[in-house]
Amino acid sequence: MNKIISALLVAGFTFSASGYAQTADPKLEWARKVVALQQGPDLDALVGQLVNGAAQDLVGTWTERFETTVPKARQAKASEDINAELAKFATDANRIITAKVGQANSEALVPAYMEKFTADELRQLVAFFESPVVNKYKAATPDLVSAFVKKLVDITQTDIQARAKQFDAAAEKIVGPAAPAAPAGRAPAKK
Repeated sequence: MNKIISALLVAGFTFSASGYAQTADPKLEWARKVVALQQGPDLDALVGQLVNGAAQDLVGTWTERFETTVPKARQAKASEDINAELAKFATDANRIITAKVGQANSEALVPAYMEKFTADELRQLVAFFESPVVNKYKAATPDLVSAFVKKLVDITQTDIQARAKQFDAAAEKIVGPAAPAAPAGRAPAKK
C-alpha cells in the first residue's frame, strides 16, 4: 500500500510540476497562439516572395553568362534545362523556408510579442484573431486586394505607358537603335 501511495504522490508531483512548467509564463502560450492565428495565406505569399527573390538572384547571376557562353544553336535546349533546374531549386527553396517557419516564430515572433504585449493584451489579440468578423475579413481579403490592384492598374496604366516610352527613348540614345528586322524569309545579315 505504501508503494501505491508513493506512486500516487510521485505521479501527483510530476503532474503538478508539469502543470507548473506550462503556466510558469502565461504570456508564452498566448504569444504562441497569436503567432499561430495570424499566419495563413499571407505566410504562403511571403514564402513565395522569398523563393522568387532567391530564384531571381540566380537568374540575374546566370543570364549574362548564359548569353555569352552558350552557342546560339544550343540556347533553346540549355534554356529548357536551366528552367528545369530553376523549378527544382524553387521547389527545394520553398520546402526549406517552410520548414524553418516554426523556428523563426519561436525565436523571433513569440519573444517579440511577449516583450511588447501584456498577457491580457495577448488574450485580447487571440480573441480578435478568432472573432467571426476577422475570419470573414480574411476570407474577403483576396477579393478586396484584387479589386484594389485592378483599379490601381486601370488608373495608372496610361501614365506608366507614357513614362515607359520616355524610358525607351532615353535607353535608345544610350544603347543605340535596335537592329533592323530581317525581311520575311531572309536571315539577318552577319556582321
